[in-house]
Amino acid sequence: MAAHDTDLVVDLAGRDDEVRRALEDLRMNRYVAMRDVLMKTSGDWPLRTARSQVLAVGAGDGGAVTAWLDEEPRHADALMMWARVLTRQAVRALREGKSEGLLRRAAAVARDACWRALRHRPEDPVPWVCLLDLAKLPIDLRHLDPFFRHRPHPWGSPPERGLFVGPWPLLYEADRRDLGNREAYHRMREYADACLPGGQAMDFTRWTTSHAPYGSPLHVLPLYAFVAEYRRRHADGRGGALAFWTTAQVKHYARKACDDWFYATPLAAQSRLSLLDLNHLAFVLVACGEIGAGAVFEAIGPYATSAPWAQVSQTLDRNWHSEFRRMRDSSLRRPRGHRL
Repeated sequence: MAAHDTDLVVDLAGRDDEVRRALEDLRMNRYVAMRDVLMKTSGDWPLRTARSQVLAVGAGDGGAVTAWLDEEPRHADALMMWARVLTRQAVRALREGKSEGLLRRAAAVARDACWRALRHRPEDPVPWVCLLDLAKLPIDLRHLDPFFRHRPHPWGSPPERGLFVGPWPLLYEADRRDLGNREAYHRMREYADACLPGGQAMDFTRWTTSHAPYGSPLHVLPLYAFVAEYRRRHADGRGGALAFWTTAQVKHYARKACDDWFYATPLAAQSRLSLLDLNHLAFVLVACGEIGAGAVFEAIGPYATSAPWAQVSQTLDRNWHSEFRRMRDSSLRRPRGHRL
């Protein structure tokens, strides 16, 4: 649902007009536009992952997807979207604090849907991304992996010493199908943030960026970890925000994301960059005082996302729309400071 605040457009579909039309259809419980949009992404795994994630939100409780499955019960895209819908429902139940028994059952049902989708299209990374999302629920992680009995190493062993034991095989499978799949790495970060103690999510994002190629959206991953850590420390409105954002570590990863991802992307391709990533980068660049936010705001245009602005503004009792406009207007008045 689009919300307009003067020149801001806060819209689930962002710039993607085809997805916007599909979301309108989903609101009327029709699936044809969704089916057509997904068919156009065949083989473009990053686009397929991103679009299916948005469509799953628009599908709600899945009435349109159920109708699609009734018509085409073996359609790989319909099976993938059903896995998306059930995974989202299970994770929502976790956020709502449902009982452990209910969460286990929801996780098992969603897992089975993911496995069915995998059988019909083994090359698709999206069901593995969904399985990674389910790792946050109270379920034996090995039971999310259809191949866990055949893995050559102890299940969940990390790739390097110092990293946590966890759902690495699920990440490997997503990576094997779409190297550096953006959502898969975010799901792994969320698992570490939700289920592990003491900064291990941050360690994971640092490790990820040290291996990410030039131009990869994974260079933005630490900025999400910083926002999550800021909320933990300052959710009650306590001070220290300026000191948090101006550390050398925050500055380093903001600069790295700007140089190794944003500036590494040709201008002609910037319209495909994640708006959520762009909004995180713009915010952290301004918050830590690094140059380059003006160019990022230009790439965002009017398409603000509520995160991270609302997450941070809530701790300061401020209106996030006003904070976005204030930071954007200030940044656009400054020189771009483009580094070569």
